[in-house]
Amino acid sequence: MAAAELCDLQVHINGQHTFFIHEKTISRYSGKLRKLIKKEKKRTQIRKTGIEINDFPGGSDGFELVSRFCYNNGELDITLTNVSLLHCCAIYLAMNDTLLPKTTHLFDRIADWSFTDVRDCLKSCTPFVQYADSFGLIEKLISNLIIKITQNSDSATLFHSSSSSSSPDSTVKSGTLLRLSSCSSSKGLWWYDDMTTLPPFIIERFVKALGGYGNDNNSLTLTRFLLHYLKTASQSKTHAFSKSEYGGLADTAVYGVILMGKSAFSCRGLFWVLRIVSIFGLSRECRGGLERLIGGMLDQAKVDDLLVSNNGSSGVYDVNLVLRLIRESNKVEGVCLERMKKVGGLVDKYLGEIAPDQSLKISKFLGVAESLPDCARDCFDGVYKAIDIYLESHPCLSLEERSRLCRCLNYEKLSLEACKDLAKNPRIPPRIAVQALVSQHSNIPTVYTYDNHQDYSYINDHDHQTPLTKSSRELMVLYNKNGAHDQVHYDSPDQSSRSNSRYDQDKDLLDDGVVKLNLQRMQWRVVELEKVCREMKGQMSRMVKGDRGMLSGSSHGRPLPRLC
Repeated sequence: MAAAELCDLQVHINGQHTFFIHEKTISRYSGKLRKLIKKEKKRTQIRKTGIEINDFPGGSDGFELVSRFCYNNGELDITLTNVSLLHCCAIYLAMNDTLLPKTTHLFDRIADWSFTDVRDCLKSCTPFVQYADSFGLIEKLISNLIIKITQNSDSATLFHSSSSSSSPDSTVKSGTLLRLSSCSSSKGLWWYDDMTTLPPFIIERFVKALGGYGNDNNSLTLTRFLLHYLKTASQSKTHAFSKSEYGGLADTAVYGVILMGKSAFSCRGLFWVLRIVSIFGLSRECRGGLERLIGGMLDQAKVDDLLVSNNGSSGVYDVNLVLRLIRESNKVEGVCLERMKKVGGLVDKYLGEIAPDQSLKISKFLGVAESLPDCARDCFDGVYKAIDIYLESHPCLSLEERSRLCRCLNYEKLSLEACKDLAKNPRIPPRIAVQALVSQHSNIPTVYTYDNHQDYSYINDHDHQTPLTKSSRELMVLYNKNGAHDQVHYDSPDQSSRSNSRYDQDKDLLDDGVVKLNLQRMQWRVVELEKVCREMKGQMSRMVKGDRGMLSGSSHGRPLPRLC
């Protein structure tokens, strides 16, 4: 027989592949092809043009398997990996008396399959999943997959069904809700890894068959499985994933997490969940619920938990996320002060971590720094250190911008050491340095008298002497060394004795009148101090090198005029 007679029919599959086959051989096994060939013969010369078949199940692979079956007199090695494809092709080509009975017979014995067999058969449906779903294969395979998991789990009933029906197909078709019980045994969760090879569409159908999709998810076991599945998918390097394919699964997992809450997840665990599901996108409702849950436990977080990458946006870290979490934390009713201070310490550490980011805007930095009430911090040293790091990482900021950045400081809550460092910091605006010094002691001295034999000093105010605390005295010495003024007088032992005596006599008067008087004087002397501080800034760089580089207030500084 000539080759032309053996291949007298062209079949174009899905517009991509063309098969040259024998018309009588192929049409003998397929009722649909017989009708299609007969119809085409009436319209045109089929021998020249052939026939078109679009959307064929499995494309060229499926038609090639069917052709082999036909050319081999209806015999073919049907396996668990190709039975789904052959079954769909048989239904599509109306091979009701030839191929379809053979594939149906194999599916009738599905109870004898192993879990791996069912899973691999499900996975093989991926290229033609729409046909497999419409022909009932997906539902049948998933129902049996659930049975296999139940049969091979340590827990007595990993799945609970409200139906007494023994048929898995009827259970799913009737819409019966299946519930996963909480099985914490690691042996009972063996199927987690095995299921990660399945595509998201299959997993979505699996979850729906269990009655736990979306906000119906009330199972910790199912929630943990979905998180494991999403984590594995995010780490896969074999193929790129689409957010739309996994979005429903991510929302379902988050609904379960929100329902279980603090009883099943620690604060660090919730951040782990947030990192995973954020990759696939979340609905606004789910994201808000998860952030609300984390915000209520924010005092238990570590700074590493807050360092969430800012995918696809400017900045290294997702600062907006932290701002939302802090707002949720502030909304918690009946928050004790101790818990609030823990959050304050956490935020200060976070500021130090994000400060070096070159793309971090001042508004975002201030947003985080000012997101807590003042009572959340006993000390503002952490905030000052973060500001210093930010200024060092952003050297091109203007004086106005640097001043704006420092507005989040509470100078009265700065330690002595921090205030010292601030006073000699060339990156801090002079006005800010003056305000910090003034805040450390509300009484700015007119003339300072230091007693060499006592551990305190006095402010000379005509007839009274106000004692200075040791911390205030050190700040004033630092200020004087930087050229503020040189009117520092050291009393002789006799003078010191008289000063002590006078201090004891006038102590009661100082408590009432002198403090108020000095506060009034301070207001109009701040302007003069700002001018002096500008000169001080020019000499500060030499102070850092040690005592040798410090300038004596009496030899190099500009005298501060006595204001009485």
